[in-house]
Amino acid sequence: MLGPRVGPQWLCHSVNMTNDSQLRRLVGTWRGEGLGCYPTIADFGYTDEITFTDTGRPFLHFVQRTSIDGQPRHTETGYWRMPNPDAVEVVIALPSGQAERGSGTCRTDDDGALVVHTDASVQNTPTAKRVDRVVRSVRVEGDRMHYEVFMEAVGQGLALHLSSELTRQPSGA
Repeated sequence: MLGPRVGPQWLCHSVNMTNDSQLRRLVGTWRGEGLGCYPTIADFGYTDEITFTDTGRPFLHFVQRTSIDGQPRHTETGYWRMPNPDAVEVVIALPSGQAERGSGTCRTDDDGALVVHTDASVQNTPTAKRVDRVVRSVRVEGDRMHYEVFMEAVGQGLALHLSSELTRQPSGA
């Protein structure tokens, strides 16, 4: 027996995505240009689109899509949770065969910018390229976002992989 059925409200007791939650500042669609690099590949430019959606639940839905010369290149999706005012948890899936699970910090800087850092371990499918760790850094000032991804993969140490400058898009754009 699994115990008493408590219904979906159990989630709201551990995390509450209220209107004043710091993570709500991520909500919207962000677009811009980025640079990709890693010790094992040639540098490349790309277009980045990141969408954080308020689900009405105690987490945000996250989707990232990149393209090069208008052609889709990469996508990932997942959830960002805020279990307490200074912490964030992420679970993110990639079609290349990785699933990230991690945690980090969420705070407002002295200048009013939102600063989020996450550090995630990675599970790989049997045929995927090996990725061991992903560190994400997000800084939001008004309608501007600086987004960085560091990766430890394929026998390389933690190194910058992606860096983009994004602008929040008007609703419905």
